Amino acid sequence: MRIPSSPSDRPSRIGLFARRQKRLIRPLFGMLFLAALGGGGYLYLQQPGAQERLAPLREKVLSAAPLRITKIQVQGAQLTSDSAIRKALGVSVGEPVLNFSVSEARDRLNALPFVDHVVVERHLSGEIDVTITERPPFAVWQHQGHFELIDRQGKRVPDQGMTGKDAEAFTKLPLVVGDGANDAASALIDALTQEPSVREHVTAAVRVSDRRWNLTLRDGATVFLPEGEEIPAIHRLAKLDASTHLLDRPVVLIDMRLPDRLTIRERPPQPAPAPSGTDAAPSPSQPGSTSPAGRQGSPA
Repeated sequence: MRIPSSPSDRPSRIGLFARRQKRLIRPLFGMLFLAALGGGGYLYLQQPGAQERLAPLREKVLSAAPLRITKIQVQGAQLTSDSAIRKALGVSVGEPVLNFSVSEARDRLNALPFVDHVVVERHLSGEIDVTITERPPFAVWQHQGHFELIDRQGKRVPDQGMTGKDAEAFTKLPLVVGDGANDAASALIDALTQEPSVREHVTAAVRVSDRRWNLTLRDGATVFLPEGEEIPAIHRLAKLDASTHLLDRPVVLIDMRLPDRLTIRERPPQPAPAPSGTDAAPSPSQPGSTSPAGRQGSPA
């Protein structure tokens, strides 16, 4: 039989309360300690030179981490070179994935030529996914002695000069020249694209007084297009070329500005070389000589 303890052996009310709250007091002290430790660390990092002193330790921790970049996948890049993308990302396969900054890489990629916007994703599996949406150039605009890439809306597309894929864009895209040519180029180029037999002869489209277009052909000839009726005139020119091979003829000017007529100015024929010896023909200054005259302004 258990003998009850005397009243003097019983704990006080304060002691009973302290025993009951002991489980809560210990975690509270732990939280206060961690908060003090974190606050002290933050204040230490704000001191000048703290980041540099901790850099070796940070690199050591990151190098010991098992999470590394295993794959870099890029989608949507047609004009942007792989080397430019890798340089903008700033990392390569095998490096710590936690050392890769998504926001900084995204800013550098958005600054590249031809890039409209980009999405960068980092996965703890070690894969980095990059999706690039480009703003492809539509034409080359010659303006005030400079050559600039422009998009379909006539806005300038940043480029890196005549190197790499930029050089391909400069050499393969249509050339438009003059004030306002960038804003009005899309409709004209679309019409030329529909008539490849005409487009293959055109080297440049020149905007005249920001009202109408002239086409410069490969052989140096010029086609005057009517104001506001450029598209029908291009289709008409394609039909004439199909039936008469007009664009292959030795002409210097094709004037299509009047709706009811087509004026062609042909190149003057080259004079035949004078035969050598005593049987040479008399010069034009001598009596009875004739000089060939080229046809100009002959209607077609």
